[in-house]
Amino acid sequence: MPSAKHVMRVSVGLVCLAAFALVTTAAVAQAPAGVPVFQVTPGDSTITFHVNASVTIEGTFDQWQASLTFTSPAVESAVLDVQIQAASVNTGSDLKNNTLKGKDFFNVAEDPVITFHSTQVVQTGPETFDVPGTFTIRGVAKPETLHLTLSGKGTGSGEITGTMAFDRKDFGMTHNILFLHIADRVEVQVNLKATRASGPPVVFKQ
Repeated sequence: MPSAKHVMRVSVGLVCLAAFALVTTAAVAQAPAGVPVFQVTPGDSTITFHVNASVTIEGTFDQWQASLTFTSPAVESAVLDVQIQAASVNTGSDLKNNTLKGKDFFNVAEDPVITFHSTQVVQTGPETFDVPGTFTIRGVAKPETLHLTLSGKGTGSGEITGTMAFDRKDFGMTHNILFLHIADRVEVQVNLKATRASGPPVVFKQ
């Protein structure tokens, strides 16, 4: 088995700062006055992934949700929570799907949800952000960081791309898929479309 890192890449398309997460209608209703609130159109949003292997593995997560909450208009006040239903993995192959859902990989019977909870948002440049947080898969939680690039800020919609890396061995995923020699590194692309539903614009550092 290769010792390469298992990387989760988040490539978020057509979204403003809300591309960090989905915000539900209930969250909009409960949001305090004076803070930005964003909504994502679920039908226009996707999470897909790519894994280097002897035969490339590509697929999607069909069921997931997230929330982005602010305590002030400042971008640094944002908190991101993402939840992915691991059993919704879809590679187009029943063999691959069932293997990924099994105890050697996502272990969906005991740990059905993959989560990310941010602990900080740090603006590192005019359009770039580091978002450290806790990533949990298979019930194992580790600190990881999203590295994001935003375009279209201040317009109510936009585009953001980013990456997050983790080593699958740290989460107990040490096996291969039958007949496939797969890397430890996975790339996940998230495409979200969102608009600011209410509240003031997000305030960024100049």
